[in-house]
Amino acid sequence: MSNPIDRFRLDGRVAIVTGASSGLGVHFAVALAQAGADVVVGARRVERLAETVRLIEEVGGRAHAVATDVAIPGDCQHLVDEAMSTFGKVDVLVNNAGIGTAHPATRETPEEFRSVIEINLEGTYWMSQACGRVMQPGSSIVNIGSVLGLVTLGLPQAAYASSKAGLIGLTRDLARQWSDRKGIRVNCLAPGFFETEMTELYPDGYLNEQIERIPLHRVGNPAELSTALLFLASDAGSYVTGATIPVDGGLLT
Repeated sequence: MSNPIDRFRLDGRVAIVTGASSGLGVHFAVALAQAGADVVVGARRVERLAETVRLIEEVGGRAHAVATDVAIPGDCQHLVDEAMSTFGKVDVLVNNAGIGTAHPATRETPEEFRSVIEINLEGTYWMSQACGRVMQPGSSIVNIGSVLGLVTLGLPQAAYASSKAGLIGLTRDLARQWSDRKGIRVNCLAPGFFETEMTELYPDGYLNEQIERIPLHRVGNPAELSTALLFLASDAGSYVTGATIPVDGGLLT
């Protein structure tokens, strides 16, 4: 009988992580490398990708950085082309790139709303589309959503919440289209509160108020989200597709 832990390994596989210049994207990229994958990292802040590459190489992984704005379909295709040219294939896509706003609905400008949708939702679609053309059976796409796609939490975040709710629908549809015909699994992680650059922008006291609503009474550790990602990215989650999995300390209960 095989060791179940071995199913979490990604040796010989190639992963792409968008939004890998900071925050959770860095943790995801390093975790995939620690599991054995070669990792292609993309972000707009290409100068910060060098640090992500350094961290991947520090744990013994191989990495390649590509300047990418996921709101531009051509950039998404270029990122996939670079992955194919460098490592020969794409087995895992982590759609992590995202931005957030907190504007009252009567004051949010069309440009502010559209920028969130273009990156968070449309960017996920363009990346998935480009990868879907080259991925082979057994591949996995993991969309990074949010509990804010499922619940409101006191801040005016119409654009962000809309984009993350849209990701859940996109996940289901792509899973239906590709899991049978292409053998590509598509799932979504819905993180709760994790300390990132985005949480630093919250109003004073907001995060402490939300922690009181969480049954585990704390924010999450990035490692707790990375292990959930590895489950969906690897053969450990080979019978899971079309799912949205909250990692939120019980916030949605």
